[in-house]
Amino acid sequence: MQGQLDLEGMPRPLVRVTPAKLAAWTTCPRRYRMAYLDRPAPPRGAPWAHNTLGAVVHAALRALFDLPAHRRDGAAAAALVATHWSGEGFADAEQAAHYRSRAQDWVAGYVDGLDSELEPVGVERWVSTPTRRIVAEGRVDRIDERDDELVIVDYKTGRQGLSLDDARGSQALALYALAARRTLRRACRRVELHHLPSATVAAWEHTEDSLDRQLRRAEESADEIALAGDTLAAGGDPEILFPPATGRHCSWCDFRRHCAEGRAAAPDLQPWALLAGS
Repeated sequence: MQGQLDLEGMPRPLVRVTPAKLAAWTTCPRRYRMAYLDRPAPPRGAPWAHNTLGAVVHAALRALFDLPAHRRDGAAAAALVATHWSGEGFADAEQAAHYRSRAQDWVAGYVDGLDSELEPVGVERWVSTPTRRIVAEGRVDRIDERDDELVIVDYKTGRQGLSLDDARGSQALALYALAARRTLRRACRRVELHHLPSATVAAWEHTEDSLDRQLRRAEESADEIALAGDTLAAGGDPEILFPPATGRHCSWCDFRRHCAEGRAAAPDLQPWALLAGS
């Protein structure tokens, strides 16, 4: 499959993108440059406790499905949280222990509510699909099968609950659905956000039109990324090509220390400020 033609009429290589790369670009081009282009990459800030918590929960749920089906219960899931636990980013040992206990409760309740016969098609499965302009790829938390179709499942542990609009508007989930059906050769339209702290599921059933709209958005962003990267490689000014896009998100940017505009735009936060219930 060929990509677009460049200015000289030659096929342009397909741009490889993940949801994380696209989100970094659309949130702040400067952040994208620091994360993916600058070499050596600027040092990142200290770990965030909410990221640690999310990583532990994901690791525990991944490990759960490595167990025999008859051992996949809430108690086993809670034990896996303890096995994978990390205290990075927490204020102190007491706060870390409090959130370890909360995470164990979330995961145990979630697992006990799952269908006892659930056998996912994929867990932490890498999926990929080429289009006319990009290769969209990424790692899906879980892929289920229901009614002869695939379902994309994404775990969330953030402070806020999630809505139907979050599932419908998620570019990441739409790209995962497109990539999963190409990789696994199965129909895939339904996407779900499983928010463990609130024990809720936000779901959306895509149509071909809604998937195509999300794909076009991704391709447009990928074109911008490719043009900026090519111009930078040709000697372009990185400050012009990758300007900062400031806002509240600057408070938790990993590259905050390297961005005067970001520091001026939003206040510093403690590493544990974005924990659920904090």
